[in-house]
Amino acid sequence: MSAPGTLFVVATPIGNRADWSDRARSTLADVELIAAEDTRHTGQLLALCGISTPLIALHEHNEAARAEELVARLAGGARMALVSDAGTPLISDPGFRLVAAAAAAGVAVVAIPGACAAVAALSVAGLPTDRFAFEGFLPSRGAARRTRLAALAGESRTLVFYEAPHRVGDTLADVAAAFGAGRRAVLARELTKLHETTYRGTLAELAALAASDPDVARGESVLVVAGAPEPGPDAPRDALQLDRTLRALLGALPLSRAVDLAAELCGERRNRVYDRALALQRAPPAEDT
Repeated sequence: MSAPGTLFVVATPIGNRADWSDRARSTLADVELIAAEDTRHTGQLLALCGISTPLIALHEHNEAARAEELVARLAGGARMALVSDAGTPLISDPGFRLVAAAAAAGVAVVAIPGACAAVAALSVAGLPTDRFAFEGFLPSRGAARRTRLAALAGESRTLVFYEAPHRVGDTLADVAAAFGAGRRAVLARELTKLHETTYRGTLAELAALAASDPDVARGESVLVVAGAPEPGPDAPRDALQLDRTLRALLGALPLSRAVDLAAELCGERRNRVYDRALALQRAPPAEDT
């Protein structure tokens, strides 16, 4: 029985082709097969470098069915690469099922790192990066998007979102309404490409800009939003009281029941109490002052 092969998870450029590493190109030239989100797009990219490795389509519509076939080939000793249309596979792109199945089958999974739009935007945003949460694409429908944003309004980590051109204006307006107009944010558009632009300001300022300047909606964007401030010792007494109430209830009750009781006892909106409860569960206990 042959030894298992290797699955290489290979990052490709998000725009500027000079960001494609020598290691990535040599890996794609050496493997027996490349699983690609769009074989036509990847084929054009490979042709520019004279790479003729066979391609097979792996996208959100066929990954569940195709993963078993590809893992069987890997288990038989094949060396295979996984790429997405741009950037690092699995980051809001297909590939999770294949990687998980390969790892479960004892196949070596090796990262060939490179460009990632989320990390690129974070690196230039000028917002805290010691702790951040990547949310990918928000729901496309307005009601679902606003529901998700309400659940994130109390998140204290910097938040990173991807957004499509035709939705960026609506998304900025919804984020400003959910998080507060004054929250600091950065919108990075067309990263590493010819028309790369970084917009900085409050959420209200960015939403107004998107409504007045059609260029904001040209190209893919990454939205980086500062996290919600944590109540400190000088916070209003009602915020401190909410925290004390939540800590006491969370120690004895399930999350949903604790939130319901805290909202009733403190006279607060349930959405706000729920967001604060999640933040408290993630943070170490704080001493009352």
